[in-house]
Amino acid sequence: MNINFLTVDSRRGMFNFPVKSWIQHSGMKGLLVTIVIILGYLAASGQNNPMSRFQNVGHGGGKDSLRRRKDDTMSINFRYLDSSRLQKIDSEVYNFYLRYPLKPTYVDFGNIGTASHDLLFNPFMKPGWDGGWHAYDPYVTTIEDSRFYNTTKPYSELGYLLGSHAEQMIYLMTTQNITRNWNAFFEYRLINSPGTFNNQNTNHNNYRFTSWYRSKNKRYQAFLLLLGSKLESSENAGIQNNEDLKSSTYTNRFTIPTNMGNQTNFNSTNQFFSSTVNTGTLYTTGFFELRQQYDIIGLKDSVVTDTVVTPLFYPKFRAEQTINYSTYHEHFVDNNPLAAYYDSNLNFISTPDTVNLSDLWHVLTNDFSLYSFPDSKNPQQFLKAGITVQSMTGTYNSGTVSYYNLFLHGEYRNKTRNKKWDVEAYGNFYVNGTNAGDYNVYASLKRQISKNLGFLQLGFENVNRSVSMAWTQQSSFGFGVTQNFAKENVIHLFGSYDQPKLALTLNANYYLMNNYPFFSGYYTPAQETNPFNVLIVSADKRLAITRHMILRATVFLQKVAGASPVHIPLFVTQGQIGYEGKLGLKNLMLATGLEFRYYTPYLADGYSPMVSQFFTQYQTTIAQHLPDLDVYVNFRIRSFVAYFRLENLNTAGFLPTSGFGFVNNNFVAPSYPDAGLKIRFGIFWSFVN
Repeated sequence: MNINFLTVDSRRGMFNFPVKSWIQHSGMKGLLVTIVIILGYLAASGQNNPMSRFQNVGHGGGKDSLRRRKDDTMSINFRYLDSSRLQKIDSEVYNFYLRYPLKPTYVDFGNIGTASHDLLFNPFMKPGWDGGWHAYDPYVTTIEDSRFYNTTKPYSELGYLLGSHAEQMIYLMTTQNITRNWNAFFEYRLINSPGTFNNQNTNHNNYRFTSWYRSKNKRYQAFLLLLGSKLESSENAGIQNNEDLKSSTYTNRFTIPTNMGNQTNFNSTNQFFSSTVNTGTLYTTGFFELRQQYDIIGLKDSVVTDTVVTPLFYPKFRAEQTINYSTYHEHFVDNNPLAAYYDSNLNFISTPDTVNLSDLWHVLTNDFSLYSFPDSKNPQQFLKAGITVQSMTGTYNSGTVSYYNLFLHGEYRNKTRNKKWDVEAYGNFYVNGTNAGDYNVYASLKRQISKNLGFLQLGFENVNRSVSMAWTQQSSFGFGVTQNFAKENVIHLFGSYDQPKLALTLNANYYLMNNYPFFSGYYTPAQETNPFNVLIVSADKRLAITRHMILRATVFLQKVAGASPVHIPLFVTQGQIGYEGKLGLKNLMLATGLEFRYYTPYLADGYSPMVSQFFTQYQTTIAQHLPDLDVYVNFRIRSFVAYFRLENLNTAGFLPTSGFGFVNNNFVAPSYPDAGLKIRFGIFWSFVN
């Protein structure tokens, strides 16, 4: 693939797009001119969409059909590491959040890359070792969301998102089969934002490489992952005075005094690719994993097409070995600490010249597992049992510690060949080591009632886990720990009903929480020893008001019962209403309309940058002035997709001294206002080499 130019060949000639020069030299005006030229060319061209060569590409089999071209077909699919189900690329044009790292129910601090959390109750439910830093989870590449591709031709995507205040996101991915049985995939993402408010710049880099190899006789396969995330986020601890938002003195929001980082110079952060963090969080993760599988016993078979003989192998008994090496580094630094903030909120007797906290962990995991397949011709049905040895080494400000774990695990899955039943059950039990006594048990049963009535799913989950390392006295961030905490236990009951013909999905989740860990202040870990319950019910509906006027809405109701430190909004809804269609043009797919999000007033968690934790507070109720409102225009012309958004239109209003502006900021946490009007423009181009 030539990265200097993208070449589009058609019956009308050839068009060369200078990618490298564009990224290096083009400003906003050049970018817009380039896009207009490309769109004009594509709209006038008679070339068939390269994406149309995919067979059944699209979510769930491809309702958003990218048509199959019989004389030049190709296929591209992928799977996740712990699932053998092959999936297709989701090409829906209406859904901006396919390209954006945060879900629509998440809130952040006004610009991409800052700490964030879900408006919905979503407890951490993994047994064993955990660092405890999850405020930046949406921006971390993980093994669970890593894809392993198989494609008959090389496939690539380029993406660029540009927003107000020099916000940008660059996305690159490419995948191809080196041989028929060996694929390689590479992905890179840059998120960079100087921020709307002072000392809020972010600079995140994510790298991902995966490779999937299968032997010619189909008995051996290997999965390789190399993942890295380097997150840099300046922290301002919120604004000092909420009334400053209404003052004409601070129409430039960057000049509003903040609780941290007030010495930051505007010109040093409000620019492309700024990565200077004088006060803030630096969080890095790295993962290496190699999984090898060999089918010891099975049935040989083959498929003959024309002159090609494709060998097949149906496993009966499989051996698997997985080795994983992971690193986690949580680092907070404040080179210019403000005594007023540290003395009043963090109980510092005297504020030092520099605050510097660091936890570094190295985790090595080795697993051996065995599989049994009762039905050889159904790889979706198997029994699995294994044993895992894990060693952990932590380096704190005060020294180094070493731990180990030994745990057993088992699993049963069965997706019947008629696709009417889907059974999944698994469990882990830590028999020895630091987290001895931790366990999790999960069981889910999904059944297709009928083609007309849809699917019903019921499930149960129970987790018993040690508190995360941030709740321990050894941690550099655990200076507020005064006790040893008991294991947390969570019982989770869930169910869902999916009716595709009505485009309706109903969900219910019930949690029984015991020994719930939380932060009760800016630096104080705590634990709620009294049991309490959380119930969440939701409905997701797609409604065709007219043929092309579509309403999509998801409604959540959530309620806490019992004495609890958990504060969540009772009602949350998000969705969109707009036009979806082709406007009579063959190569165009347009989605345009209004997006909305609303949640009822609640005691939103505060945020403590120094320990990178959201904490329970009882003083400030967060309420929206108006629901969050965004206007969007999304369209696809063949394999080219563009997004244009005007966000936070709800902030429009008047100040007595300065007149009209987007000044009625909603708050997302105490002292943390959301941004005013934001303009975002993104382009994403997928192509076949």
